[in-house]
Amino acid sequence: MTKLLNLEPERRDAILNAALKEFTAQGYDNASTNVIAREAGISKALMFHYVSSKQELFLVVYDYFSELIKKEYFDVINYDEKDIFEKLRQSYLLQIKLSEKYPFIFEFSKLSQTTNSHEINKELEKRICEEHSNCYPKLFDGIDETKFRKGLNIEKCKQFIFWSNVGFTNQILEEIRNCEKSFLDCNAIMSELDEYFDELRKIFYA
Repeated sequence: MTKLLNLEPERRDAILNAALKEFTAQGYDNASTNVIAREAGISKALMFHYVSSKQELFLVVYDYFSELIKKEYFDVINYDEKDIFEKLRQSYLLQIKLSEKYPFIFEFSKLSQTTNSHEINKELEKRICEEHSNCYPKLFDGIDETKFRKGLNIEKCKQFIFWSNVGFTNQILEEIRNCEKSFLDCNAIMSELDEYFDELRKIFYA
């Protein structure tokens, strides 16, 4: 196991958060280890005492957050929930709880982008294949369609709701980017989200 993961949690998370922020913002190829070290509040030399290379740091970050999302999101979400808005609310609550500790975890999917490194691409391909083999149900699977008003095209309704979901996520991301301390007010976000869900229920539910 890399030395980085054996550090005390505060220093470990500072480095992981700084690396996640830089890798998702700039991509692997353009990410700067100087920026990561400075953001983490340590010297570059010390950072490379914990990891041997930029490549190792990237893969450690990918694996750490991939496992974290699996354990604290996919493994705990209640897929038996039938109400589409309750399921989305549950999804947001889990994600926001993770974001309070790891502010850029919403951006995790950007780590899967193709790079100029054949080795990195090969490692990513292997990891993505393993993730797909987990076969978690999709968020909108098994919802109670009888709640929707008669005459609506349910699949198109799901798409509208999905687009709304993406828009709200982007709004949260913008707030994170514009906040110097990357502080998330979970209660305020969930309160605002509940107001949106109330309006969406009026539109789609009988």
